Amino acid sequence: MKICIFGAGAIGGLIGGRLAAAGEEVSLIARGPHLKAIKQSGLRIIGMDGVEETFPLLASNDPTKLPPQDTIIVATKAHDAAVIARTMSPLLGPNTTVVTAMNGIPWWYFYREGGPFEGTQLNSVDPRREQWTRLGPERVLGTVVWLSAEVHAPGVIRHTTGTRLPLGEPNGKKSRRARDLSAAFARAGFRSPVLTDIRSELWLKLWGNLAFNPVSLLTHATLEDLARNPGPRGVVRAMMLEAETVAGALGIRFRIDVDARIRGAEEVGAHRTSTLTDLLRGKPVELDALLGVVVEIAEMAGVDTPTLRHVFALSVLRAQEAGCYSSA
Repeated sequence: MKICIFGAGAIGGLIGGRLAAAGEEVSLIARGPHLKAIKQSGLRIIGMDGVEETFPLLASNDPTKLPPQDTIIVATKAHDAAVIARTMSPLLGPNTTVVTAMNGIPWWYFYREGGPFEGTQLNSVDPRREQWTRLGPERVLGTVVWLSAEVHAPGVIRHTTGTRLPLGEPNGKKSRRARDLSAAFARAGFRSPVLTDIRSELWLKLWGNLAFNPVSLLTHATLEDLARNPGPRGVVRAMMLEAETVAGALGIRFRIDVDARIRGAEEVGAHRTSTLTDLLRGKPVELDALLGVVVEIAEMAGVDTPTLRHVFALSVLRAQEAGCYSSA
């Protein structure tokens, strides 16, 4: 399988390196010092067991340098996805699959969803319809990234936790392309079941992120501190309960309760969310795909979400003041 990782940072690079080790034909789209290091010395991955491997992969910052692909795995920040959609056409063949390995509610969410909002396009994550029109929702295969990694140094990725990468078609069918990619992921060491309801899995991952990430941005607190301190824990819990009502209006039911989800975050320990880490590094932060889109869907569904709306407004202002707010 010819696979391009578009956005070969920590998560994308880890997936790409492992797929290459399993025998897939992998190329990377990356940038900056990370790209330079990969081109000079290969992509180095430090596994959870501490073992380091090096993979000599084709890498570029120019999609025109690569041929059309069987599969493109988009592993960028959500706010970058609309921009890169304009550059992906050289990689798209007639049957290319696009896998969205990003946080939050994806731009294609209501494609073949089958509910009252069937076909709705979301302003918060695709305001100019760049992804919908240039990529096409019919190409999409969804995934949820239940693993973490970090760029330890340019060209070096450390795999810290998790191996789960479930896949799912927007229409819920166990298609041939989903099963083929699932098998490739399994050969690469990932747990990748093909789900008939990928949207519920998306919401379960988002449920914690939509609350903990923006509140951490406002407070600079770790997950452990947010979960243990009654004040911020109460805000986080209120946000999650409002989000559960929004998800319920779309037919989504969570398989765990809110307090169990908060305990799971607490058990991660003194960990900074990616949103807070990006803010402290002066990088654009993800807010629209994690929280703004939930506020948008709540308004569509007629669900009142005062806590979500207020925290979103404060978070956007904080990010703007830091020069770190980037909408899609």
